This record gives sequence, structure tokens and C-alpha cells, in this order.
Amino acid sequence: MKIKNFLIKLLKWIFFSIFLLFILIFGYFEYEEIPIYNLKVAYKFILGETNYKPYDNLIGKLGYSKNDRLLILHADDIGLSKSVNKASFNALKKRYVSSGSIMMTCEYISEVGQFAIQNPEIDLGLHLTVTSEWKNYKWDGVLDPSETPSLINKKGELFNNKKKFVLNADPEDLRKELQAQIDLSRSIGINPTHIDSHEGALFFDQDLFKVYLELGKENKLPVFIPKLVAVHFDENFPKPKNTIVIENFYMAEPDIEFNDWESYYLNILNELKPGLSQLIIHLAYDNDEMKSITVDHPNYGSKWRNLDYDIVSSDKFQKALIRNNIKLITWKEIQNVVY
Repeated sequence: MKIKNFLIKLLKWIFFSIFLLFILIFGYFEYEEIPIYNLKVAYKFILGETNYKPYDNLIGKLGYSKNDRLLILHADDIGLSKSVNKASFNALKKRYVSSGSIMMTCEYISEVGQFAIQNPEIDLGLHLTVTSEWKNYKWDGVLDPSETPSLINKKGELFNNKKKFVLNADPEDLRKELQAQIDLSRSIGINPTHIDSHEGALFFDQDLFKVYLELGKENKLPVFIPKLVAVHFDENFPKPKNTIVIENFYMAEPDIEFNDWESYYLNILNELKPGLSQLIIHLAYDNDEMKSITVDHPNYGSKWRNLDYDIVSSDKFQKALIRNNIKLITWKEIQNVVY
């Protein structure tokens, strides 16, 4: 009888522990705004388990050795505003950054099309967009909302966060909208060099992630994947050849104080490992337009973006690139290797 009672208590304790672990895992994902609702993927994500083959000899095919430090210095959110466009165009032309990507759902993409036509050598990809996160500055998709109802909220806008997008999006609606963003870019004079994902919204649900990968293949565009997202790949889900997993990926996070901004970026350059890395920044000028767009949103806000511009254009940053023998490369170079 004692053994039976002990076993019952043990089973209760095991079930309670599993339940508690489940709550902790998904509580963590909710807190970190990581919309993963597949237990297997969640487990692999927490452990950081990956099982994929990198692109075969990418470094060599780009013309470098395995000991070279290669960096894609990348400006996100082009097209978001006039301020973002002006800062990003300046940084691209002056080679402060080597690459950028465009939000085709935003108001100022015609400026980007003109810039692309006038500067065909400059590397521009697509920041595929399925969320509309700002408080007072909203957009819908490229397609009419009636064509992609699962991507649109009751106000006729894209959802304001990744969780709502993931919980509502139908893969076929997503496929239509993302293809429309690619088609629109080409129709206004942009020759995209790659695709990536605004807010990383396409990285979490496997069915939606597969649409992202398939569209890259169908449109002959390299697909950006940070290493952490490679947890999706296994024997049942092999990595497509056009998928470029960036093993060393950097982007400023909200817990970094503005006073530490310069040292954060300089430390990245000083400690950069050999191989291919990517540093994503967000450029704009701290003006009335950006303050209005980013109201109540200090993360990636107006001051944040101006600081990013000030740092990458500074003598200290430029000298650190030279001192550490860091070679800036583009997605266009990668596209030429992959296709």
C-alpha cells in the first residue's frame, strides 16, 4: 500500500513538473514576444539545437579565405519614412553600410524606386512586411485587404504584433501578399538581391516559414536566416540551397543604454569572428517626422535610429573596420554566387 501511494505521489509530481515546465516555457516566449506554439520547435529553440548544412564553400566562392572577417552591414526599414530614406540613401552611397532592405507596404517606396534606378550598383533587398507596429502610423498589405483577410485586423490594417499575425495568418494568403511585395518592387525599378523578415515575423511558425523559403526559391532570391531560426531544419525539413544561415548575427537590443551605444558597436567589430556575419542597424534622422511615427516607442525610435547613423558614420567606427581588417560584402555578391 505504501509503495502504491508513493507511486501515485511520484506520478502527480511528474505531471505537475511537466505542466510547470510547459507554463514556464510558453511564459518565457510570451514575455520575449516569440510566437512559437509548436512544442518540438519550442524545445529545439530553447536548447539552440540546429541540424543543417551551411551553403557549400560560400566564403571561398565569394573570393575569400576561411580566416577572413566578412560583414554585411545592413540598414533595415527603408521606405518607412522620408527620414529613414534620406539617412539610408546617404549611408549606402557613402558606403557606411553595404546593404539595405525595403518595406514595400509603406508610403515612401516610390522614392526608393527612383533611388534604385539611379544607383543600380547599390544593394537593396526586401524587408517582407506582415506587421504594422507603430501606434499612429499604420499600413495594410500591398494587396487589397479583401484578397488576404487572414492577414488583416478589423481596422483594415496588418496586425500590430507577431503573435496576432502568427495566430491568424493563412499560408496561402501570406504567399499571395509576399509575392505581391516582390512583384511591386520590380515594377518600380528595384532589382531585389535577397529577402528578409520585418520583426522576424516569418521565422516562428513552420507553415509560414516554409512559404517564406519557397518564395525565395521561386523568385531566385537568397533568403536571410539567423542561426537561431535554423532550429526548424532537420531530416524532415531540409534547408533549401538558397537559404543563407548567418551564424554571427548582431542587432542592438532594447536593454542597451544609449550611453553604451558606441562601445556596443565597436566591441562587435573588435571581436568579430572569421566567416560571414551580419550587423543590422536602423537609420533615420531624429526629426519631427520620426518622432511622430515612433511616439511612445523608444525601441527602434527616432533617437535610436539617429544614434545608429551617427555611430556607423563616425571615424571611430570606420577606423575599427580597417583596423580589424573587416571586409564589407553585399547580398548582391551572395546572390551572384547562389544563382
